[in-house]
Amino acid sequence: MNFEPGSDIRSVDSDGTSVKSDLRMDTSGKPSTAQIVVLATSSALTALFYSIYRSRATTVARLKEAKKVSIDQDLKTLLSETPGRCVPYAVIEGVVRSVKETLGSQFVENCRGVIERLTLKEEKMVWNRTTHLWNNTEKIIHQRTNTVPFALGSHDDDITTTIRVIRPLDAAELDLETTYENFHPTVQSLSNVIGHFISGERPKGIHETEEMLRLGDSITGVGELVLDNNLIKLQPPKQGFQYFLTRLDYDSLLRKQGNSVRLWRILTVLFGVAACSTLIYILWRRYSHRRQNKKERSMMEEFKERQKKRMRELNIEENNVSPTSCTVCLSREKSCVFLECGHVCACAQCYDALPEPKKCPICRAAIDRVVPLYNS
Repeated sequence: MNFEPGSDIRSVDSDGTSVKSDLRMDTSGKPSTAQIVVLATSSALTALFYSIYRSRATTVARLKEAKKVSIDQDLKTLLSETPGRCVPYAVIEGVVRSVKETLGSQFVENCRGVIERLTLKEEKMVWNRTTHLWNNTEKIIHQRTNTVPFALGSHDDDITTTIRVIRPLDAAELDLETTYENFHPTVQSLSNVIGHFISGERPKGIHETEEMLRLGDSITGVGELVLDNNLIKLQPPKQGFQYFLTRLDYDSLLRKQGNSVRLWRILTVLFGVAACSTLIYILWRRYSHRRQNKKERSMMEEFKERQKKRMRELNIEENNVSPTSCTVCLSREKSCVFLECGHVCACAQCYDALPEPKKCPICRAAIDRVVPLYNS
């Protein structure tokens, strides 16, 4: 008999059945905390990404259905004949024209515009205690946006019709042109450098930028086009549609929004697959656990029936059998543990008598190795 030295049995039940929690996987069938966290997180992210995807997809669909309107002399007549004197969702392409006053660049001569954004960013290096690396970070310490009323006009200078742009700062994709950019490095003394290394923050300097929407820039506006007291206005739609004002042309804007839809769709599919896979795995574990329990109960009942039959053959009363007796011969003490099932049910002599390949008399699991059991 080939006993292996050492014993890692955690406990032994009163009937001699061992519990091997370190060598057998958790067969409770219940999902672990990690599985629950993965399922909940992936499900929540799937729902979030799907919501964003549906919103972006709806925006693209509405953009494709938007009516393209040209800036010409007949525009007022067209709007006056339209029900409600408005087009609920229209696409306008034109150039920026001033209404009364304009904004001048504070850094570039002869640079005039209608929207100006000044930004001051603090750049510094921050020590990451996890990666043990210095990381670049930026923080906006001041930002101011100035705007004056402006309109969109035709690319043809002979056409005097213009469209007044209402609430331009509410529009999406409002990308301004950078007209000035400068970096002011921080001057530091030796004591400041030492102090920054100790604190884990090392200032680099101030990044100053000026961005403008300049006169003459080509602009694409998407919104509600309305004729109000002989004034044509482009304003945010009242039906919840997305308001756009961008220096991209219509096709480029549509392509950019379509790429965004594809990105969110991919993220939705990836996290949806992760959530479904985790759920299927949890359900499969539960099913396997129940099937295994049913199999074990069936085998245990079969074993008890055989044991009772054996006791009748030997003319032994059940009350006269010790709980620590070998379940095969019913005479000697249990003296070995079968692995990997962990059952303590037989003596060494009965183990030797088991036919090859040796299997546990209780659960029919293959016996990989045997550990001697010492009773004190």
